[in-house]
Amino acid sequence: MMQRDECFRVLARHVGDAIVVSTYSSAFEWLDLGERALNYFSVGAMGLDSSHALGLALGRPDRRIICLQGDGSLLMNLGSLVTIAAAAPKNLVHFVVQNGTYEANGSHPLPSTGLDFAAMARSAGYAQVHDFSDLGNFTQQAAHVLNQTGPVFATLRVERSRDLTYDYPKIYDPARRKALKEALRD
Repeated sequence: MMQRDECFRVLARHVGDAIVVSTYSSAFEWLDLGERALNYFSVGAMGLDSSHALGLALGRPDRRIICLQGDGSLLMNLGSLVTIAAAAPKNLVHFVVQNGTYEANGSHPLPSTGLDFAAMARSAGYAQVHDFSDLGNFTQQAAHVLNQTGPVFATLRVERSRDLTYDYPKIYDPARRKALKEALRD
């Protein structure tokens, strides 16, 4: 089983000028890796990070869009899988970090631990689907996954992470949104 922060460190080596969309636990661990203007943290939008990523992918087809979504978050908006597949943005890579908990809401367990998000994405019609539970395998495949024609879906099966400090004013700082807008104008 992998750790989310380890997976994110692998991803960080390959994102380049992609826009990274995330909320809650994934957003906080992604931000721990360093500040980047091309981070989009969805404000108070549990479950909507994949929908925000879709909007950005359609609006900016010239940019790679990477969504880092928790499994609890995806469960709150499962319909986004079908919507993303139907829109078929070639520049969208959708990662779901599966740890079996609603981490942002007190780490309550999901109602089912046997969920197969990759199978859901495949049946929804995603162009490429992956499922990773081994860090070595993910490290070898990460660049390939990020460069595939989308929509691409990948499950990252991870252990529950360390307790996180949810400093919402920091992550949702309006200056961060302003920096993203400016970066997209360049």
